[in-house]
Amino acid sequence: MQKVIVTGGAGFIGSNLVDELIAKGIRVIIIDDFSTGKKENINPAVEYCWEADIYRESVQDLADFMQYHDIDTIFHLAALARVQPSIQDPVQYHNVNVTGTHNLLAAAVEAGVPKFVFSSSSSVYGNAEVPTSEEHELDPMSPYALHKLIGEQYCKLYSTVYDIDTVCLRYFNVYGDRMSLDGAYRLAIPIFATQIKAGKPCTINNDGEQRRDYTFVGDVINANIAVATSTKEFNGEVYNVGNGDNVSVNELVDMMGGEKSYGYGVIEPNETLASTAKINLDLNWKPKGDLRKWIINYMKDLKI
Repeated sequence: MQKVIVTGGAGFIGSNLVDELIAKGIRVIIIDDFSTGKKENINPAVEYCWEADIYRESVQDLADFMQYHDIDTIFHLAALARVQPSIQDPVQYHNVNVTGTHNLLAAAVEAGVPKFVFSSSSSVYGNAEVPTSEEHELDPMSPYALHKLIGEQYCKLYSTVYDIDTVCLRYFNVYGDRMSLDGAYRLAIPIFATQIKAGKPCTINNDGEQRRDYTFVGDVINANIAVATSTKEFNGEVYNVGNGDNVSVNELVDMMGGEKSYGYGVIEPNETLASTAKINLDLNWKPKGDLRKWIINYMKDLKI
């Protein structure tokens, strides 16, 4: 791995990945449409940032771009995120998350890029038995979850038919530095932080007893780099990337010191909890994040 593309490299997870790659001496190109990413997130050592929508660009233009920059690895993080907005706008989500992923895969094959790392989601499992292994039955409950599953299937198909090595990482509720405090695609933690700072109760969906496996962004970055630098032929393999424990939404709000407000009924899994035995065995990857300690520092930084 010498020169890579990170799609969504100005976003929350993508910019953290870019920083770590550059720290390791890897040359980095970003593709981002800045719908949610921020220019201030971009590491100044990035060689080039192409402001583009991957689903609007032609496969040939994408392939020419990859060939021109002599890319050997693609980290595909660009996506419209979150379950509830995908239910409200399934067509646009499909365009970005399915067509965009397929365009990128097809371009990578055309350009002869040997490795493709796809950011998937634990949402592909739906309501699952916990802890959930990669062999668990898949039951997407939203357009977003289905689109991530289709992306995985495209990766597997392209590895089988077109001889590009692909690997898919199923993230479980990622948190960490650079989570956006504004916009339609905010995560639960920054939503609650904003409400607490404004002196308002935290608006909790359903009864708040739903449990989530919160995974530190640094652990997600380490998983990406582990699969990218491995000599293993993955051929569409999937790996959970989670912390291996979980807390309820009510417990999360208590950690943050907020009041609670209920009454927002939404479709969502009751519990997520990753089994990380497979990625530990294959890649010697283990999570290191501590949600409770991180929350304390996060609230101090926000002066809450």
